[in-house]
Amino acid sequence: MTIPPLTVIDVRHEAPGVESYKNIPVALVNDHVVRLSVMNEPFYWHYHPNSDEVFWVVEGTLCIDLEEGTVELSPGQLFAIPANVRHRTRPLGVRSVNLTFERADIETIKV
Repeated sequence: MTIPPLTVIDVRHEAPGVESYKNIPVALVNDHVVRLSVMNEPFYWHYHPNSDEVFWVVEGTLCIDLEEGTVELSPGQLFAIPANVRHRTRPLGVRSVNLTFERADIETIKV
């Protein structure tokens, strides 16, 4: 993953042309990566044994299904999921766009 240092990233210009599911690394922060995620379908149930995961919604509504229920996030809202918590993400409607903050070496275990 190569992300130039000292680069301004305008997420409003990265997402418009993306029509299918895509994760775009946009920044490296210490041992973490920030990804721009465009979702138009549900992601599978999974968990991360070695990393927390933070979602910040830019566009649309992002649903995060947990074993205890569902969290719905609107633009400007942020939600953190601790390591080892089973979850899946999905857009409510046609698509959602969010920033995801996680360890660069994150492990994803499909459930």
